Amino acid sequence: MYQAIKEIIDSTLGVSSILEKPRDKSLGHFALPTFSFAKTLRKAPQMIAQEFAQKLENLPQIASVSVVNGYVNFTLSNAFLAQCAWEFLQGKMESKHTKSQKEHILLEYVSANPTGPLHIGHARGAVFGDSLARIGRFLGYKIYTEYYVNDAGAQIEKLGKSIYYAGRHLVFSESRELPSECYQGEYIFELAQDARESLGDTAFKNMESLDALNVFGRNKMLDEIKQNLAQVGISFDSYVSEKTLFSEWDSTLQCLQAHQGVYEEDKKLWLKSTEYGDEKDRVIVRENGEATYLAGDIIYHRNKFKREFDRYINIWGADHHGYIARVKAAIEFLGFESQKLEVLLAQMVALLKDGIPYKMSKRAGNFILMKDVVDDIGADALRLMFLSKKPDTHLEFDVNDLQKQDASNPLYYINYANARIHTLFTKASISMESQYNASMQSYVESLKDAPENLRDLLVLALGLQKVLNDAFEQRLVNKVVDYLYALAGELHHFYTTTKILNTENEKQILAVLIVVAHSITLGLDLLGVKAKVSM
Repeated sequence: MYQAIKEIIDSTLGVSSILEKPRDKSLGHFALPTFSFAKTLRKAPQMIAQEFAQKLENLPQIASVSVVNGYVNFTLSNAFLAQCAWEFLQGKMESKHTKSQKEHILLEYVSANPTGPLHIGHARGAVFGDSLARIGRFLGYKIYTEYYVNDAGAQIEKLGKSIYYAGRHLVFSESRELPSECYQGEYIFELAQDARESLGDTAFKNMESLDALNVFGRNKMLDEIKQNLAQVGISFDSYVSEKTLFSEWDSTLQCLQAHQGVYEEDKKLWLKSTEYGDEKDRVIVRENGEATYLAGDIIYHRNKFKREFDRYINIWGADHHGYIARVKAAIEFLGFESQKLEVLLAQMVALLKDGIPYKMSKRAGNFILMKDVVDDIGADALRLMFLSKKPDTHLEFDVNDLQKQDASNPLYYINYANARIHTLFTKASISMESQYNASMQSYVESLKDAPENLRDLLVLALGLQKVLNDAFEQRLVNKVVDYLYALAGELHHFYTTTKILNTENEKQILAVLIVVAHSITLGLDLLGVKAKVSM
């Protein structure tokens, strides 16, 4: 609806407008500020607004126009709203007004080391990335999702050693206490038992089997990570192995050298990252000739940029904030445009239960496992709660609040609105199916004399497309949650203040309520949440 009326107004006025919502909704559905046109048109905003209003008042899509202090306020006609509603229900509006350039985007997120199960900190970035991809694809962007598997270097060797010592306990009854340099937790002993069954007792005879244990542990943990993600409806188009990419290290280093991006000092190889805003230069090869963690990321980003996407989005934990400058510097020294890389940060989560910190997992040591929380509250509750705030802000919530059946629980509140509408249709004289199958003419006719409160509810329900566009372009998925919560609130208010069934306006009201239900169902789906039709 927003894009449709904006295109009509822009064509009529010959300008590119910005439409706002008036603070006082009695002024109209939209307000067009004219201040930005004063310099080019060489007129006062009030005069421009008067001229614009005269051109708009004859449009059939607009019912009324008024001018207030340089703003052109207008109300949409019932016929235009009915047409937009019908198109929305038919799925036409969902693809008609998408972004024209259709950017091709590589979205990388989660990318947790395959050395342990996913914890609750990983979950926030995972849910955010998946929902961002869902919304972007719906809007017409070509989005390819990727998980970068950090399976080279010390952390994988540490995993193999951890499994080895746990296996020594299982096979040879050595101490169950793992060395301090090992990963801790029951999952290590589970891996050792699995390795014993797969590789045999000889795998723990001596350290000659460490390479095999490294690979075995990596594969098992990656499988578990995929299962953890699938539990909340997340999958990836591809998984890229850091270890495999190291075959491109020589050519990557040559590329850095060709662009004068590295130098040698103290028997180390340094990246000149200060030339692009980093606080200091960074080591990429140590004195012993081993590549650093940064070297792996440089190889990976060269591999990504060689695939020629229009934009690259990385979702990292907030602790990686200082890492951005050095990676962007490397991209420039590789001969690419670092502004094409966008890094979004996801803050950690503080989880409570009955007001006290959520219990750590004995299986994983000092972590709260994502799987444990999903088993406790469900995937839908976890997703919606994680998406309720900007990803770069601190998030704290008590899982017991998600059991409340009131407005303090957004999942319940939004679902209850949808369920109320579905329940009405089970008791009404017309069905939802008949509303979806109605012709545009009959739909327009049914809303011809809709009262103001019903028309306002319809305008809000048709605002989903604009919210989705803003949420994706600003990378703020929480805007969708906020919108659905507000829409649910308006529905609850309308429901409790208006008699609906067995009235002369029943058909008219239900023609609007089905649009509300459609917006809630679609909005939740794009957040990875299944809308409930009964409660």
